[in-house]
Amino acid sequence: MNREFLLNAIFLIFVNVLIKPFYVFGIERTIQDTVGAETYGLYATLFSFTFLLFIVNDFGIHYFNNRTIARHPQLLDRYFPNILVLKTMLTGIYLVLVFAAAFVRGFEREVFYLIFFIALNHVLISLVAWLRSNISGLGMYRTDSLVSTLDKIILIILCALLLWGGIFTGDFQIKWFVHAQNTAWFLTALTAFFIVKKQLHRPLRLRFNWPFSLAVLKKSAPYALAVFLMTAYTRLDIVILEWMLPGGRHEAGVYAAAYRLLDAFNMVGFLFAGLLLPMFSTLLRKQEKEQKKGVTFFEKKPPLTGEIPSLLRFAIQLIWAGTITLAVSCFFFREEIMLWLYPTTATPYYGEVLACIILTLVPFSGIFIYSTLLTANESLRKMNRLFFIGMVVNVALNLLLIPHLKAVGAGAAALSTQAFVLIGQMWIAKKELRLPTEWKQVAKIGGFALLVILVNWQLYQLPGLGWLLKFSAAIASGLLLALLFRLVRLKMLFDLAKG
Repeated sequence: MNREFLLNAIFLIFVNVLIKPFYVFGIERTIQDTVGAETYGLYATLFSFTFLLFIVNDFGIHYFNNRTIARHPQLLDRYFPNILVLKTMLTGIYLVLVFAAAFVRGFEREVFYLIFFIALNHVLISLVAWLRSNISGLGMYRTDSLVSTLDKIILIILCALLLWGGIFTGDFQIKWFVHAQNTAWFLTALTAFFIVKKQLHRPLRLRFNWPFSLAVLKKSAPYALAVFLMTAYTRLDIVILEWMLPGGRHEAGVYAAAYRLLDAFNMVGFLFAGLLLPMFSTLLRKQEKEQKKGVTFFEKKPPLTGEIPSLLRFAIQLIWAGTITLAVSCFFFREEIMLWLYPTTATPYYGEVLACIILTLVPFSGIFIYSTLLTANESLRKMNRLFFIGMVVNVALNLLLIPHLKAVGAGAAALSTQAFVLIGQMWIAKKELRLPTEWKQVAKIGGFALLVILVNWQLYQLPGLGWLLKFSAAIASGLLLALLFRLVRLKMLFDLAKG
């Protein structure tokens, strides 16, 4: 399973590295630099605000569906048409609640136009996530990786035409960006729909099945709560920023500019999670069957052995080899990076905000791996308790730090919360799955991180070289150290190349 994961992970990373960085840094960054921090801050606030109610539209169905289809692919014909109708009903409820919440929040009347189309994007994002859960659940990992980049390819083309094609006269408007997203997500959803439809063994008949819908909602509820709580403690910061401060929209724009790097690098963690969920689910089901054969009723569940701890170890080492390298390098060169990315709007303050936010990448990427394992194991009740505590901690820290430190305070709150949640998840995983304690791996990753920090510090102090050259050397040094510490093994790569 390690080989299968690595093969698909390399393919997934290769495809996304070709497409998504260009979108984030070539298109999205240009749009923010064009419209300004305050206008983009409004968009970022509305995006996070509407995302807080994402749970109503999604209700954890795609996580439940991914795990179910991975374990029982024969259920696709029954689940697909019924869940499609259910999601349509949830979409209507979600849009009503978004407008009600926006009215209570007191947004200006002219903002409601943007709210509707941004909320529509969340509807389409949820639809694509559910459709992709069927594709990956059926083991079509490479097809899923290609679908995962389709929206960005379409968006790059549309936004490039809007920015540089001379289609419209006048200054670029943020609503053009939102409508381009609408189009890209719709076409992606349509493509994914036809891919799944080809896998059905009988004609698609849409009808509302109330008993089935209730059963799915009941089974998805723990996943829904997990999605809501994770959304709350990762998206509330920018909403609180805009709400608490007199110049809140500008601070939200600065925060969004720095957060873009975190979002860009987190794409790999998010895609890893989508790849790992069906794999962990399949392996856990296999191990459950094996354990039932040799364990009596009164015996304790034995510790996990074999492929699951091996896959977990491999995934953690692989993702932290990259994220520790990126986070530390961006931390040291934070001011230079932000002034380079946003030449017309950035100040040294942008770099201060990035300092905290980019370090969040390390615990965030670990959370993707451990939450996927716990989700596959259906350990959602304990995980949701942890997420709830994380949300409370995050809100408390934001309320405490934002008035004094503004966007920097929100970044510090995010870093503290993510580190707390990761430690909690690792503890739950060890208790629930009886994972062995691997001090050798802890020492290996800790030594790697320490050397990456020392190398970056030395490079940053080095006189006579441009920062971009030093930054590139820092990234290359981190990857070389990952090989030396065997976080990434050349032998497995060579074996993979041989087929």
